Amino acid sequence: MTETDDVMPLSGELNRRLHAMIPGGAHTYAKGDDQYPEGLAPVISHGHGAHVWDVDGNRYIEYGAGLRSVSLGHGHPRVIAAVRHELERGANFVRPSVVEAEAAERFLETVPTAEMVKFAKNGSDVTTAAVRLARAATGRDLVAICGDQPFFSTDDWFIGRTPMPAGIPEQLGELTVSFPYGDLAATEDLLRRHDGRVACLILEAATQHDPPPGYLAGLRTLADRHGCALIFDEMITGFRWSEAGAQGYYGVTPDLSTFGKALGNGFAVSALAGRRDLMEQGGLRHDGERVFLLSTTHGAETHSLAAAMAVLDTYREEGITARLHALGERLAAGVRDVADGMGVADHIVVRGRASNLVFATLDDKLRPSQDYRTLFLRQLILGGVLGPSFVVGSALTETDIDRTVEVVAQACAVYRKALAAADPTPWMGGRPVKPVFRRFA
Repeated sequence: MTETDDVMPLSGELNRRLHAMIPGGAHTYAKGDDQYPEGLAPVISHGHGAHVWDVDGNRYIEYGAGLRSVSLGHGHPRVIAAVRHELERGANFVRPSVVEAEAAERFLETVPTAEMVKFAKNGSDVTTAAVRLARAATGRDLVAICGDQPFFSTDDWFIGRTPMPAGIPEQLGELTVSFPYGDLAATEDLLRRHDGRVACLILEAATQHDPPPGYLAGLRTLADRHGCALIFDEMITGFRWSEAGAQGYYGVTPDLSTFGKALGNGFAVSALAGRRDLMEQGGLRHDGERVFLLSTTHGAETHSLAAAMAVLDTYREEGITARLHALGERLAAGVRDVADGMGVADHIVVRGRASNLVFATLDDKLRPSQDYRTLFLRQLILGGVLGPSFVVGSALTETDIDRTVEVVAQACAVYRKALAAADPTPWMGGRPVKPVFRRFA
């Protein structure tokens, strides 16, 4: 690709068609063309392994595939074989399939800190179910979310506290409070101020950095002391940190946890897992008031559960988590090296665990900048790298990583020119990319 060619005429036309029929032009806000430089939002034709092709025939090395859900690569043969086998036997029945039992057993073997599991289709299903169960079990109404973390659910209890609360009664947003990550004293103060009203603490156990020493154990103690449930959102940490998630890696057991993304390698499956006494409140083997926990028409489709089992087996047998870390470490080291060599190491900053890398783009005053992000993304795409993040998948090769570093080096050269001019506009190619959560379009 070159800067002067119209490299995506078909993608441009398809983006216009998408916007005419679909609000936002995509079914996921994070996939919208506003997240990409103007004129460089490819519409994907197909993918294989760690590569995707757009409808114009351009080939890309892809990072963060499926919003981190495709961690084994597109069309992984073991996953596809398992899915194809079940599709030929029927996808959905009037009673549970034997596959539901097999998948539950396989999941609980992999995540031994959980005692029961229930499957659904997406992360919001199960995080909201966890919140509902915590409220029912405690008889309390407030939900405490980690305010430093970007996303937990599309449902009202969370979206009501974002910059996009339109359509959500203000009273619902007031039932969600927040605590800062890593600060036990502030969390305890929150629990004391709302004494007896907080049903749960919900957070990702880790994001860009490991938790401070003793932090997760301290949260476990606070939750026990104040009578609320501790919920780990393992959508990202599940499998990328360890096969048993962050709870397995850090050795702290939550009351409830939620998994998704990597669990199905792109197929729609998520899981709510946790303590038997809590989970059974959504079941039939008790005399108490019933909790409407999860009941979804498509939550236990056989092919998605087969995909999950194939993913779990592949992670355990092939050491996928270790491979993700090794690939991420190679990428992070390469990007940091070329950024330093180009004199922009303070401005293009790689962050996060090796298996879950993101990057920050900072301006000449070291402030986060959407303009410089636009410049950087533009150069990546023109170089054949589709990278809204640097989240690796196991299908990447060392050659892919090295090629990515070469493209980053070329982008750093352009970045340095923009910093010298104190104005990235000539290299942006149009309007800046936008944050997902914003009040106005």
